[in-house]
Amino acid sequence: MAVTEITLDSIVSTKYQTGTTPAGGPETQKKSLNYVKPTATSQDIYDVAVALSSLSQYPLLNVVLGKNWELINE
Repeated sequence: MAVTEITLDSIVSTKYQTGTTPAGGPETQKKSLNYVKPTATSQDIYDVAVALSSLSQYPLLNVVLGKNWELINE
């Protein structure tokens, strides 16, 4: 039997450097956007995350995309 994947929603997380720790390391915060359309391309998602980060006073460190699938055994 084959397993079929059904694409569900995705989550985009962005990490910002909000300062430095007393030891000199980066202090970070993460922001997430849930329920991203499953049909959105990775490039579009990245472009939107970068555009939204331009509104922040903190520098963007990275963008992470988490995808969710339902697996059905047929």
